[in-house]
Amino acid sequence: MKKRDSCLVYSCDQGKMCPQCQKPIAQCCCKKKSAAVAKDSVVRVGRETKGRKGKGVTVVTGIPLAEAELKVYAQSLKKKCGSGGTLKQGTVEIQGDHRDTLITLLSKEGWVVKRTGG
Repeated sequence: MKKRDSCLVYSCDQGKMCPQCQKPIAQCCCKKKSAAVAKDSVVRVGRETKGRKGKGVTVVTGIPLAEAELKVYAQSLKKKCGSGGTLKQGTVEIQGDHRDTLITLLSKEGWVVKRTGG
């Protein structure tokens, strides 16, 4: 019989725990390291209609921010575009075609921004 490595996933006192550093998600140091590495990446802005019955959304991927910061930044992007949207797995989706607006806003932050798709 093999011995299993025990890994605390959830604590009643702390909530969700990071599987790598064994700290609460709010105090996780692993995410900060991955956010620092992601700053060299390119932010991509594109438009998708797949799975949305023909309705287009603007998709922004590769924003080098931690999850909590990304949530706040996505809200500000939605307000500046005057449209609704969501944040799914590190990808910001904004309803409608706002590629030009988002490219200028993201470029002002100092990130390298590329337009994807047609």
